[in-house]
Amino acid sequence: MYDHLLVPTDGSGPANAALELAGRIASSTATIHVLVVSNDDHDGSSTDALDRTAEEILADARETAAADVETVVTEEQQGDPRDRIFEYVESAGITLVVMGSHGRREPEPVVLGRVTEGVIRDASVPVLVVRASDDIQSRYPFDRVLVPTDGSEHAGIALERGVEIAAETGATLHLLSVVNVTRYGTDSETDALVDRLEENTKRVLETAAKRAAASGVDVRTAVTVGTVHRAISAYAETEDIDLLVMGTHGRGGPDRELLGSVTERVLRTAPAPVLTVRARETDGS
Repeated sequence: MYDHLLVPTDGSGPANAALELAGRIASSTATIHVLVVSNDDHDGSSTDALDRTAEEILADARETAAADVETVVTEEQQGDPRDRIFEYVESAGITLVVMGSHGRREPEPVVLGRVTEGVIRDASVPVLVVRASDDIQSRYPFDRVLVPTDGSEHAGIALERGVEIAAETGATLHLLSVVNVTRYGTDSETDALVDRLEENTKRVLETAAKRAAASGVDVRTAVTVGTVHRAISAYAETEDIDLLVMGTHGRGGPDRELLGSVTERVLRTAPAPVLTVRARETDGS
């Protein structure tokens, strides 16, 4: 599915986890590109907290990736990491960016963390985010793929990608809709409103399930009530999900109930890698 994968790295644990997963999902004929970006205020002598040089980091990455694919391209650049990553995506014809993220529980890294979230918001290609932790699932081929949906355009794009992945790997596709009740009280009128919201959510889910089932994949559906990002992460953990696929609006998009800012919250707590996809902008950009 992806012929040219880019793994930005700073030599950290999350970045190494991202590289390992990139190698597993890539075909043997794919090319893995590994990029180290040193900030402008660095003298190039070291790139991370361990004082390893870019050359050392790239040499280790090349050895790791070469076990899975025939072609590995490594490069060091200087400047703003997000700008260099976006430029590399365009110049090298990258079809997937695979990045590490520490998540909220870990110290903020020098290169990855905020940079990862910035890339997710503005990347023109899908971004697969991997956290390095003992409780993070990182299996391939995927057995269980989760797509949260709210019926929006961005959820539809995520659904299309989730269906493709499930069909390719033989995974079961889980579709989840969340009724967000955190803004409501507990009186009888509110209970009636929540019931109506749940019925509407079920209709959205049924429509999504029909689209997925038409592609011949095994589909499971669920509706849950609660805080959206917490409900998504909880479902992923309970159902032993291998991959979450979520839409994102990008920096300029409207903030929806399920997708957008919620995606970034899920990235910090999800028990499995998260693939983010972005709908094409209306102006064609």
